[in-house]
Amino acid sequence: MKEKWFVTTKSGDYRELGARWGVSPMIARIMRNRGIDSDVDAAAFLHSEKAQLTDGIVMKDCEKLVEILAGKIKSGVKIRVIGDYDIDGVCSTYILMKGIRMAGGTVDHVIPHRVKDGYGLNDKLIRDAKDAGIDTIITCDNGIAAINEIELAVELGMTVLVTDHHQVPFYEENGEKIEKLVRAEAIVDPHRAGDETPYKEICGAVVAWKVVLDLLDTMGIPVPADNDFYEIAAFATIGDVMPLTGENRTLVKNGLKRLENTTNIGMQALIGINELTENTLSPYHVGFILGPCLNATGRLDSAENALQLLLAQDESSAHSYAVMLKEMNESRKNLTEQGVIAAMDEACSPERENDRVLVILLPDAHESIAGIVAGKVRERTGKPTFILTMGKTSEGETCAKGSGRSIDEYNMYEEMTKVSDIFIKFGGHAMAAGLSLELDRVDEFRKRLNENCTLTEDELAAKIKIDMVMPLKYATIGFAEELKLLEPCGTSNERALFAEKNVSITGGRVLGKNRNVYKCTADDGSGVKMDAVYFGDAEGLENYILDHPVISITYSPDINEFRGSRNIQIIIKNYQ
Repeated sequence: MKEKWFVTTKSGDYRELGARWGVSPMIARIMRNRGIDSDVDAAAFLHSEKAQLTDGIVMKDCEKLVEILAGKIKSGVKIRVIGDYDIDGVCSTYILMKGIRMAGGTVDHVIPHRVKDGYGLNDKLIRDAKDAGIDTIITCDNGIAAINEIELAVELGMTVLVTDHHQVPFYEENGEKIEKLVRAEAIVDPHRAGDETPYKEICGAVVAWKVVLDLLDTMGIPVPADNDFYEIAAFATIGDVMPLTGENRTLVKNGLKRLENTTNIGMQALIGINELTENTLSPYHVGFILGPCLNATGRLDSAENALQLLLAQDESSAHSYAVMLKEMNESRKNLTEQGVIAAMDEACSPERENDRVLVILLPDAHESIAGIVAGKVRERTGKPTFILTMGKTSEGETCAKGSGRSIDEYNMYEEMTKVSDIFIKFGGHAMAAGLSLELDRVDEFRKRLNENCTLTEDELAAKIKIDMVMPLKYATIGFAEELKLLEPCGTSNERALFAEKNVSITGGRVLGKNRNVYKCTADDGSGVKMDAVYFGDAEGLENYILDHPVISITYSPDINEFRGSRNIQIIIKNYQ
């Protein structure tokens, strides 16, 4: 994949800003690089744990939905929560279920099966609800695009309430985008036109949480101080790869602290089985260790297992579910690696080398790993990528099913909307999407996307945003400690990245059972030799250094703690 390195340069008197904000000039510069311009923004960033989250009542239809739901609870009718099979869907289902029960509601739930049901609502789920005597369906992390399915539910006499966070479907008329809204009694989605939510990039679990808090407040029911809603919403925010800015930053910063001492027995078991009990939890632990365990069961079996982990009432059942989820995640990793190898073979083939948008059919891959494989291929090629597998429609017909992962310059959902006639079903947002289509239309899908694509070579190159060029001697333990002021780091608030040229790499060796770690010594001639670690294609770096013993690198300072000692090292991110 091509890379384009550039140093972010925003003007400012960093010494003066640092003095005002109480940080070093280098931290002030990094904060400016993150778009922080004013003293108010700086205070909110540095002390985000003190910020207040916006009340859900400002969301369009939230007050209406809460009033309807409160009435249904008081009348004693049967309510069904219908969620989704990923982390966000499981967490939002849990929050709605627990909240409605706290309010005295008669509620059950259904999480669609990834293979049998597909994403979101379908006619069978609607008819099953009717047969079960359900009066009211409330969706979470889905529903905004289920126009036909919700129409059926209304025709069958059920009330439907929608909570979602995905983009609202639309059509264009005379150059204007016009929303296509489902026929629900109330629709709560921060992306609706006219919604006054100041920060809209929240996940489905946060939408559900805000609805629940307003429901309980409306009904005069106090929320226990040790409730687990906060950390579960934060967990979903990280797991659903939402930007760690604004309200999400506040939520995650506080939520991670609460997660370390959570009262949720299932989450305690999952943290324990992954040997993280003694750790200060970070977005990395949730995004790459804990979260994938919840996702894996929805991919390979049923997400019901993940929900039952969160609902567990005793340590024995919690431990059993935690063990099961961890084992499934190991299986998922193996299947993913096989899928990535096959997909990269296709991506690098002569037939596809000129494609700017990749559409790859993997007929032997498990359909549940399509999204993960798409993400990894996107990372390696820099191209928007759709991975399709063999699947079934809700009517049992064979079709192609899959997921897409995009780049900043390519709004995947809008581009799919331009060819919407090709799909059986599709949905998503700018950076990710899910879809199904007839097998004989896969080539047409690939062709039309690429014909419409306007991405340039420059836009397809991976953008490596460097905060500053910095000699290694400035990467001290003290500076690494100060960098923690920028945490929690993640999407849209990445770890600070530095660069240096003319770096000699010596004493290198490949480590790890997967031979994906390269440990070496870096020397840029500034008077300090630095321990360095690279994670990735370790053998590729080793071979590169044989021909290029002096290279340019991007890196992040890191403190290595081992047996009570603390030493500075750098994590090499890129090289050329």
